[in-house]
Parts: sequence; structure tokens; C-alpha cells
Amino acid sequence: MHTTPASWLEGTRQGKQARELLSRCVHCGFCLPACPTYRLLGNELDSPRGRIYLIKQLVEGEQQTDMIGKHLDRCLTCRACEAACPSGVQYGRLVDLGRELLESADRRGTGERVTRWLLTETLSRRRLVSGGIGLARALGPLLPAALRSRIPPPARSPASSAADASHARRVVLLEGCVQSGLRPGINAAATRVLGTLGIGVMQAEREQCCGALCHHLGRHDRALGQVRSNIESFAEALDRGAEAIVSTTSACGLMVKEYAMLLQNDQRWSAPAQRISAATRDVSELIDAEGLARAGLGSRPRARVALQSPCTLQHGQRLTGRVERLLQAAGFTLAPVANPTDCCGSAGTYSILQPEISNALRERKLEALMAGEPQVIATANIGCLEHLRPVAPVPVRHWIELLADAIEDSAPPSAPG
Repeated sequence: MHTTPASWLEGTRQGKQARELLSRCVHCGFCLPACPTYRLLGNELDSPRGRIYLIKQLVEGEQQTDMIGKHLDRCLTCRACEAACPSGVQYGRLVDLGRELLESADRRGTGERVTRWLLTETLSRRRLVSGGIGLARALGPLLPAALRSRIPPPARSPASSAADASHARRVVLLEGCVQSGLRPGINAAATRVLGTLGIGVMQAEREQCCGALCHHLGRHDRALGQVRSNIESFAEALDRGAEAIVSTTSACGLMVKEYAMLLQNDQRWSAPAQRISAATRDVSELIDAEGLARAGLGSRPRARVALQSPCTLQHGQRLTGRVERLLQAAGFTLAPVANPTDCCGSAGTYSILQPEISNALRERKLEALMAGEPQVIATANIGCLEHLRPVAPVPVRHWIELLADAIEDSAPPSAPG
């Protein structure tokens, strides 16, 4: 697709990036059936190919930003289209660029701008998230039922395993922003599982939000500030002996893995960003079936699980099948799930900004997940977990929590004191 950027974009980073990315699209349409919003709404402007045309118009100086923004905002950034595209179009980068250009045009209403600013400034700050959750729990009886149902109850955290001299291997475990407030038991479970496998956990000092929230809402400069701060912090942890940077939230893990791409043209930060991205792993990449067998798992059957594989895990990080194999190795039975590549509708702040589409996609996803009569739904991303949990008829948990429970169940009873 040939593109001639508007004069105000000529020679800029955005103009060069747009020309390069748009040139790969050959209009074939293979992306359409892979797109959740196109299948739901039936409008080609709500498909990857349609949105690519809109981004092209925006790059070439089209002023109908309200209409363009409407359809770009409806995109989940699930990146299922990338897996379907025979031409290798990097659609995720394109739609993020389109949103950045829209934000720079400053055509949103005051209420919309304030809402988006509040989302990025509150959800990206760990202390604000934790404090808000605590306040919401205290005020629970006074809140509307719809809001009250979204407040997770305090969860029991499994015993943790600190990074000490007994572990020859050590990794940095990302704390995250929303997950640390909503579900601190997830990282505690990961610490327990990794400790059982001989891997100690340490934290990176001064860790900030990974930058995904600001990046996907078009606040490019704010996101890069968070990215650069994290690169410095994570590099210090690697220098102190950590072998990897590990995330239990697939969206955050994907963002950190893409630091190198975000800063590839920055002379100062390109090499440090490459180091961090190369060292980043989803927690499933550190666990293997043999290690679970040595830990005594898989010796008896466990719960029937329907796995909701987040888009950021299967389409972004391309780790399809890994979590499934680990759950099976630990003795869990996997329930069949129709259309496993479909998005659940969470997509970060999407469920807040596009609730009607998000809820429709959630209803479809839950129908597919429950068809196999699971006892529990497992996922790998806090956003998906909290989107599904309030309306799911069975518990929704992070898969690493299931492994931690299995390890505790398999542990020999303590000798009487």
C-alpha cells in the first residue's frame, strides 16, 4: 500500500514508520475473519484492513479524525490478524501509531480526555491501585451492585520462597500495577512454584508501570518515560545476578519484550532495550514438564480446567500450547474450548472504554469456555481474569495459582512437632 505522508509528517519518526508499515499491506482480506470486532459488528471499518485504510487517510492528512478515532478505538489490539496475515503486516504497531497521531491532533472532547488521562495516571501507579482496592472493599456495601461485583475478595497467598543463597538461579519477578493490588497471590504463587524448581525471586528496585497502558492509549512520550526508567532498573537487577525478567501478566511481558522495538531508532537506548527484551520471559517459559514431575506433580488427577489463553500470550508472545502442556503435566484435565484464539473482550482499558462490545465478546467467550463443563477457568493475564470473574459460573484463576495449589497438595505432611 503506497502512502504519501502529509507535509507535517515528512521526515518525522511517525511518517517514516507509517510509510514502512503501510507498504506491507496488499489488501488480501485474510485478516477479516480473524478479527473479533469485524465478526461481531460486520463493518469493514471495524476490521484490520478497514482500519489500515483509515490510518493511511490519517497519515496523508485526512481531517475526519472523529470518524477515524471511533473505529480505531474499537480495535482490541488482540493481534489475531497478525497471525492470519500472509504478508507479515505489523498491525499492532500500525494501530498504536494511528492512536498516537489521533492524540496529537487533540480532537477528543474534554470528558473523554479526562477519562483517558485518569486511566493512565491511576492504573499505572501501584500504590494508587492498592489503596483504591482497599477503599473499595471497605465501602463495598455502599457501592452499586455492578461495581461491587468487580471488587475481588482478599485471596489467601501461598507460602513464598525468597531469593536467597539456597537458590543458585535468580530471576526478577515483575510486580505490575493492577495485578499487585487486585491479586497479590498470583506472584506469591509464582514465587512458590519457581522456588520449588530451584529458582529464587527478586524484585527490581524502582520498577514502574511497563508502559502498556499509556502506549496503547496514544500517550507515546509518557510510555517511553516509563520504559526508559524500567530499562535502567531491570539492567541493575541483571547486573546483580538475575538471569531473566519474568512476568506473570502476559500483557506486561509482551510490552517489555517489545522495548527493543520501541527504542530501535534511539541511539542511546537501543542497545540497553535490546538487552532487556532479550532477557524477558513469560513465567511459563521458565517451567518445564520434567521439573513439575520432579516436584511430584502429575501423580494424580486434578480439576477439569478450561484455559482462556490471552491474546497477548498467544498472538503477541506466540506461546500457544505451553501453558496447556504444563497444566496437563501437573495432572489437570483440559476441557475443550471452541475458537480458542478469540479475544475475551478485556484488552486492558477496552472493557472500560468500550463496554458494549467488550461485554458481547465476553459472553461469547464464556459460552465457549463453559461448553466443556470445567470446574475452573484458568488464564494468564490479570485483565482477562478480572473481566471474566464477575460473571463466570465457576472460579477464574491464574494458571500459576493452580500449579502452586498442586505443589502444596503434593507436599508430604509435616512431621508432628
